[in-house]
Amino acid sequence: MCGICGFAGPGGAPALAAMNAALARRGPDGEGRFIDEARAVHLAHRRLAIIDLEGGAQPMATADGRLVVTYNGEIYNHLELRRELAGRGYRFVSDHSDTEILLHGWREWGEGLPQRLNGMWAFVLYDQDRGTLFCSRDRFGKKPFFYAAKPGFFAFSSELGSLAAHPALADRSISRRSLQKYFAYGFIPGPNALYAGTHKLPGGCNLLLDVADPRPEPKRWWTFQVEPDPALSAVPEAKVAGRVLELLDAAVARRLMADVPLGIFLSGGVDSSAITALAARHAPDVRAFSIGFDDPAFDESAKSRQAAEAIGVARHEARFTLDAALALMPEIVGRLDEPMGDVSLIPTALLCRETRRHVTVALGGDGADELFAGYDPFRALAAAKAFSAVVPRPVHAALALLAARLPVAHGYMALTFKLNRFLGGLAQPPRLWNPVWLGPLGPDGLADLFGGPIDVEDVYSEAIEVYDGCASTNLVDRTLEFYTRLYLQDDILVKTDRAGMMFSLEARAPFLDIELVDYVRALPAGLKFRRGITKYILKKALETVLPRDIIYRKKQGFGVPIGRWLAQGRLPLGEPAPVEASLAAAAIEQHIAAHRAGRADHRLFLWNLWVLRHMDLGGGRLAF
Repeated sequence: MCGICGFAGPGGAPALAAMNAALARRGPDGEGRFIDEARAVHLAHRRLAIIDLEGGAQPMATADGRLVVTYNGEIYNHLELRRELAGRGYRFVSDHSDTEILLHGWREWGEGLPQRLNGMWAFVLYDQDRGTLFCSRDRFGKKPFFYAAKPGFFAFSSELGSLAAHPALADRSISRRSLQKYFAYGFIPGPNALYAGTHKLPGGCNLLLDVADPRPEPKRWWTFQVEPDPALSAVPEAKVAGRVLELLDAAVARRLMADVPLGIFLSGGVDSSAITALAARHAPDVRAFSIGFDDPAFDESAKSRQAAEAIGVARHEARFTLDAALALMPEIVGRLDEPMGDVSLIPTALLCRETRRHVTVALGGDGADELFAGYDPFRALAAAKAFSAVVPRPVHAALALLAARLPVAHGYMALTFKLNRFLGGLAQPPRLWNPVWLGPLGPDGLADLFGGPIDVEDVYSEAIEVYDGCASTNLVDRTLEFYTRLYLQDDILVKTDRAGMMFSLEARAPFLDIELVDYVRALPAGLKFRRGITKYILKKALETVLPRDIIYRKKQGFGVPIGRWLAQGRLPLGEPAPVEASLAAAAIEQHIAAHRAGRADHRLFLWNLWVLRHMDLGGGRLAF
């Protein structure tokens, strides 16, 4: 886990140094730079040393100096690939660095290299013989990659703030399109990025650039797709469950490789408990890390304590008052390089801070809810389909307005909150249900905020593409693709990466092991969501690993009482950001007043607004 940056074109060593300095938290253990002055290629790296502490410094070059790579991530099958490449005559200089795999792998497999890798990565490989830069991002986009290009110039970085540190990109004009998507989704989906002219390389994509004339055209080499295999429908359920457990156990074992202390995030839910239990099989001394709050509605410490005792692992718990979490929120949000409205960023950052005091690497349960249908909306799909078939569309909006007048409750996932979300989504066509259920504002709210009609097809283009492009017409499968291709990549994994990197902690996600993913995406929807049971086959698989009361307990998210704090004025929204000059101030004030008076629950919109106001946007205004 590290930070990478660089550029091809004008800028020189001072620009490279400024970009790399902005990544210091991502790599406190060392830094390195490579410059080819003749071709104006500049590469830099900040290192968080995890594997081969003595021999893994970067940028790393081949012995002949013709290939150079700067890389962020971990390749979990690097030892197998090393043996294969060594058998083909390649000589390795490092003892066991996974970085060196990329250099020799490029010579052997070229653009086919990423398909060989099982892990998480973002890397740029400079091939001096060809005069090219090869950029690649892992299948799910676990490791970040931002870039920008102009005639004769290409720059990249792990963070948007680092990218903007290059003088050629210092004008931080905010993309209106990206801001609309932020308030529609609660995050900015790739390839969009906050600043005009900047982009994210989507997960599962490569770039191959001529350094003399860089023209980035992302090429997709992998896409998550639900492709049910009819043959698996005939396999006995117990056998499927056994295979899921076998693959998950292997995924956990792979992710225990480290030359530094390693631990587990343990909330006490089924996903983190499964990872903890399987890790303990391979590393009995592994430690689990949890946090707790003084408000029972947001405190999971009893559950994590129970899980640790059942598994038999040592557990470290840090407790916080909600007031302490509230006080730390400006600092946490201020460290973001791009806005995201997932309030669980706050407890996640607190957990990462405490965990980093003891270990450098932590395994977590990210990906299970997306792969196995673990979220509440999966339970709403059947009702939504029936409701839409019976109730005329014009009535939907009227019912949503009536529901909005119900008394507001600010507890964790209160019934009125869920009802308003449900009805608000049903006022839209089915392909917009998921983003509207999830997002801060629906189409009408976006039109009010941006002072006029919005292009719904454009604002929700990513969700529409996923819905329309799904090979299955099953609503569960379409929802799985929405959560895995959009929400997982641009919310969940971003949150975990940024929270971990604030404190130089590497986070790993065993559920996203490609061998497990390929098996699960071929399973029929009925094995993931059955008779109201989410993550059905995963829970069956874990019955030999965990007590039933842990497996089948009610799901609880990771949060803080943001709605209550906003209503009580304990979380002041602060002064409007410059970017708001082009937004409708009246609409913002109406949302604030209604929420504070208890007439409506606008927690998601107001939290997204709060995040925007408390970030360092460099004075950015909307670019039209």
